[in-house]
Amino acid sequence: MKTDYNKQPKVELHLHLDCSLSYDVVKQIDPSVTLQQFQDSFIAPPKCTDLADYIKRAIKGFELMQTKEQLRLVTLDLFKQLKADNVVYAEIRFAPLQHIYKGLTPIEVVEAVNKATEEGIKTYGVEAGIILCTLRHYSEQQSMETVELVKQFAGTHVVGFDIAADEAGFPITNHIKAFEFANANKLHCTAHAGEAKGAESVWETVKNFHPTRIGHGVRSAEDPKLLAYLKEKDIHLEVCPTSNIQTNVFDKIENHSGDKIYKAGVSMSINTDARTISNTTLAKEYAIMEKVFHWTPAQIRHCNLEAIRHSFASDSVKQRITEKIEKAY
Repeated sequence: MKTDYNKQPKVELHLHLDCSLSYDVVKQIDPSVTLQQFQDSFIAPPKCTDLADYIKRAIKGFELMQTKEQLRLVTLDLFKQLKADNVVYAEIRFAPLQHIYKGLTPIEVVEAVNKATEEGIKTYGVEAGIILCTLRHYSEQQSMETVELVKQFAGTHVVGFDIAADEAGFPITNHIKAFEFANANKLHCTAHAGEAKGAESVWETVKNFHPTRIGHGVRSAEDPKLLAYLKEKDIHLEVCPTSNIQTNVFDKIENHSGDKIYKAGVSMSINTDARTISNTTLAKEYAIMEKVFHWTPAQIRHCNLEAIRHSFASDSVKQRITEKIEKAY
């Protein structure tokens, strides 16, 4: 039996702002972009050569996010998409230093997205937090600048710190200091790992960065010891099925490790990663897990409860969202 997941409340922890621009907002910012151009440049094919190839589509997104108004429009556009997908809590991530090419300062960038998030919460009734990302190819100084913004904006909608981008191409060395700073200041951390590289990358990330969550982490399934460790330490994996097929982590969805990770008892959630680049929604991702791995609504419910438990939200928000999920499933 097919479940209609469109109506069910959902929690999304792994979502990139600059990878989720709808055609409507692109057209609003740059009226010269045709639908064909949008489909060719902003949406990735079902198969990219690798993660670096997939990420190229994000450039189109952040090029249109260089003024305060553009940042506001893109943020509100994402809230509209979240509302349509019945997402009740989301953590939206982006790298502030990618939005300073037309003169905004990093502080102005974060202020603009924070303000737009406040507007989005009020307008659409979707609760949300913001995660600021450093990128693998950044210098130690750029990573420090990003993590210091997380501290500076504590108490606003900014709730955490992340590292994203090409995991296979760049080592972690430049970013150890930033994560040490985050941990010393009790800032919430997640980190992309186990996507473009194998289990050893996840080990390296958990040992050096000490995050409470891992972005993707799907190649952890290659190492039973790692799965046991993640379970023991209650480290949550933000799993993004469609994206992992596009970036060639797995050749086809049937070989995706999400089901294996779930069965190993590791805390995990299902996420879209990049709503536009992957041309997906959470309802679609849930339907894939149901169709391919015969997941039941009980498993989807469990993943949503794990997601809100591991979210960087306040206790009152966690309680409110938990009640919504429990009631609905």
